[in-house]
Parts: sequence; C-alpha cells; structure tokens
Amino acid sequence: MDTEERLEKLERELLAEKRRNRWLLVAVGLGVVGVLAWTLATITPTAQAQGANTGPKEIRANAFIVEDETGKSRAWLGVDENGPKLSLLDATGKPPAELGATKPGPGLLLQDENGNPRAMLSVGPRDGPTLLLLDANGKTILSQP
Repeated sequence: MDTEERLEKLERELLAEKRRNRWLLVAVGLGVVGVLAWTLATITPTAQAQGANTGPKEIRANAFIVEDETGKSRAWLGVDENGPKLSLLDATGKPPAELGATKPGPGLLLQDENGNPRAMLSVGPRDGPTLLLLDANGKTILSQP
C-alpha cells in the first residue's frame, strides 16, 4: 500500500468519524431533550393533582440543585462564567459528567473518579464537531476534529 492509498484510506476514515461524531452529538441532544420532556410530562400531572395548578407557570432562578434522599447534591443546573451548564454529581460531589453551552459552542465532558477529563465532545463554529479521548494520565488516545 503506497502513501497515496494510505492517505485516501485515512481521509475516508476521518469522514466516517466526523459523521459518527455528528450523530453522537445529535443523540446526546435528543437524549437531554427527551429526559426533560419526560420529566415535565410526569411531574406536571402529579403537581396538578396536588393543587399546584394555581401557582406560576414559569419558575426563574440562577441555579437548580437536585438532592438525593440523604440531602447530597447530585445534579446542578445553572449558569456559570462560561454559560449554561448541567452537572451530574457523584456521591462525593464531583461532576463526572457535564453538559454545557459555552461561548465557543456546546460540549459534553466526562471525567474519571479523580476529576481528570477522559472524554470531550464539542461543536465549534469553525471546527465543527470534535471528539477527544484521554487516558488516565491525560495523554490523548483519540482526537477527531
């Protein structure tokens, strides 16, 4: 296999990976929308049955914190200096998963138990979708622009 054939093969593989990245981003976005829709659909009838339909139709806040049965924070939805963000927290309070809509573009960050980034998926206005996979030492395993 000569150099030109290898380059053509790499180009085909890169295009396939870019296509997969776009579908992954769409799937994550649809998943988030689906969870929010399901939550609203299941909470609304319960709240109405309890007489909550007399309250406001809109709630505004700087942040929402979801706690487990012991009172530990397990999710945070709010806006920080980078933009809106949803952080899912583990039992120790560390965020192993974060979804944000920052100025450069939307992104998903997955971290290990030590708080080290292990996977990042983002979409930039110029670069398009980007996938970055890291090992436990922070060394890049895969980088797909």
